[in-house]
Amino acid sequence: MLVQGADGFAQAKPGQPLSFPIDHGAHPDYRIEWWYLTANLHDQAGQRYGVQWTLFRVAVKPPGKPENGVTSQNNQVYMAHSAITTPDDHRSFQRYARGDEAVDISRAGVTAEPFFAWLDDWILRSTSDDWLPLQVKARQADYAFNLHLQSTTPLILQGDAGFSAKHADGGGSYYYSQPYLKASGELTVAGQKIQVSGDAWLDREWSSQFLQRNQAGWDWFSLHLNSGEKLMLFQVRQQPGKKDGNFLQGKLMKADGNSTDLNPDFIELVPLQKTRVAGRNLPLHWRVSLPQIDRVFEITTLVQDQWMDVDFPYWEGAITVSGDGPGNTGVGYMELTGYPPEKTE
Repeated sequence: MLVQGADGFAQAKPGQPLSFPIDHGAHPDYRIEWWYLTANLHDQAGQRYGVQWTLFRVAVKPPGKPENGVTSQNNQVYMAHSAITTPDDHRSFQRYARGDEAVDISRAGVTAEPFFAWLDDWILRSTSDDWLPLQVKARQADYAFNLHLQSTTPLILQGDAGFSAKHADGGGSYYYSQPYLKASGELTVAGQKIQVSGDAWLDREWSSQFLQRNQAGWDWFSLHLNSGEKLMLFQVRQQPGKKDGNFLQGKLMKADGNSTDLNPDFIELVPLQKTRVAGRNLPLHWRVSLPQIDRVFEITTLVQDQWMDVDFPYWEGAITVSGDGPGNTGVGYMELTGYPPEKTE
């Protein structure tokens, strides 16, 4: 889905300023975008939980002129993923719907002002006249979450003023984050209600050609450090046998909202151990070295099997950051894509 051709769609390019609140909404001239929220939570006893809520918009075909004076209202497909991780389990769910220009009758869509993203009763929305605070909720059978999200720290433009390159040829996506969200609310796990609180992270991206055909997938990390800092890291992996190296990017975000872009030459992501999950050997244990900011730490998982068993499957889950000092400890989320199934001997 992320390596298809992009002819006829708008292209993400550096130098295009982002504008709010309009860019909180949908961008139908681009082929794909997503609203992606993760939360690292704990209950009153200190037990840890994780929550993911993601809404994808995918254009079926490039935008075009109206045919016979009528504009198609069904050119957009929305796909939603949600997941709940407990100390010993992980449940993932998905839904689909067509978008429609008639907001009052559509099963899925996004409006910028007031901000409202939804697919059926899975919603992420503003609860005031401003973008923040937000509410996120989803329910599937006897699993559900309903969280309120607040922050007083400005959002972060990732990459170069909001343009995030994904390969050496210069292509990429528009990308911004709100990593400073404080979350509180309720989980329902197997019918049991649990009061929780913690840290949440919202990512927004839109593009028309995310990966190149010589790229296999990515390893992505969003970290809440105990120093109050936030850290975003990713590497886009080359296909096996390709000469060029992986494409890396990172940003350290201070507690006050100031940030430092990391030199990719000094980002070292080393998998220490692979674990077999869903027929794949996945790197679930990492050592991260960032000499530019004097950080060295390890990443392990809250639960090893946090596999998103959906139509386009991937590993997405809550992680632990461990090392010396508050800048090297914390929690977060990791996403691993593009790892194919492997045959057993």
